Amino acid sequence: MEEKLREEFVQNSLYRLDENTRMNSISLAQLSEKDIWKRPNESLNSIGNLILHICGNMTQYVISSLGGTEDIRERDIEFGTTTGYTKKELLQKLIETVEMAKRVINDAKVDQLVRKREVQGFYFSGIGVVLHAVEHYSYHTGQIAFWVKQVKNMDLGFYDGQDLNAKNSD
Repeated sequence: MEEKLREEFVQNSLYRLDENTRMNSISLAQLSEKDIWKRPNESLNSIGNLILHICGNMTQYVISSLGGTEDIRERDIEFGTTTGYTKKELLQKLIETVEMAKRVINDAKVDQLVRKREVQGFYFSGIGVVLHAVEHYSYHTGQIAFWVKQVKNMDLGFYDGQDLNAKNSD
């Protein structure tokens, strides 16, 4: 039973990570190179900063903490960077980071998922680490999509071809 629960948790986590990457790919495709580093105002981050931040957070929480590697995150750089990556490079960095995190999650054993550890000053089980990373990624994916919709005045078509009015069934 434990293994079935682990497998279900892992598969749903990987699905959510893939969905966020799909949505970010669609969003980034609508932007110019200049758009990537624009800040709508001084209290907001650019999409470039958000991508770097997602990568830093996922590296610290999943790859380092759950995966057992050294924590090398430098969080302030994620927000202080104003150039230096193209749109293509940012998307590649995002995809590579998510793929590495997915491998760590997929390979995690039950004991890794239930063991508590300190991450960024908080105490989480491995499940908590994965939930945080997935939720954090989804949160910033929503910010990126909103920013693109606002600036480009367009629907991003994330669910084109899918009837979102369909009722639940068994």
